[in-house]
Amino acid sequence: MEKTFKMDGMSCGHCVMAVEKGLSKLDIEKKKVEVGSAKVSFDEEIVSEKNIKNVIEEAGYKVIEIN
Repeated sequence: MEKTFKMDGMSCGHCVMAVEKGLSKLDIEKKKVEVGSAKVSFDEEIVSEKNIKNVIEEAGYKVIEIN
């Protein structure tokens, strides 16, 4: 499954690194984090959409949309 998580509150490369660091703790297949969004490929049997959202929000950013 591939989803794009759109976020509010990101403004720089340090924000990107914070989200990447959080996502690296999850067993996801692939990630591409940019200012304002993260495209994540994952196996729903291993990691849930909610797990990913929680990690992003723990890094300090609000998930405003998931596509």
